[in-house]
Amino acid sequence: MATAQQIAPPYPGNGFGSKGSKQAAEQARLQRERQKQALRLQKENVLSQRTSSPVRRAALESALAQIEAQLAELG
Repeated sequence: MATAQQIAPPYPGNGFGSKGSKQAAEQARLQRERQKQALRLQKENVLSQRTSSPVRRAALESALAQIEAQLAELG
């Protein structure tokens, strides 16, 4: 006689998914949110800096572009 796990493949949504996979997905989501928050704080810091130096301004603009690219990757 077949068991329930042999009949239905284990994946989330059918009631036979493992808790570990759900916890791993939640941990990954929380890590992305922490990364996004850190990037938003960095962006706020860059935007708050004022300078009359063209070299410093270019560096800030470059940093801002990198931060925005990373935020876009994270969604």
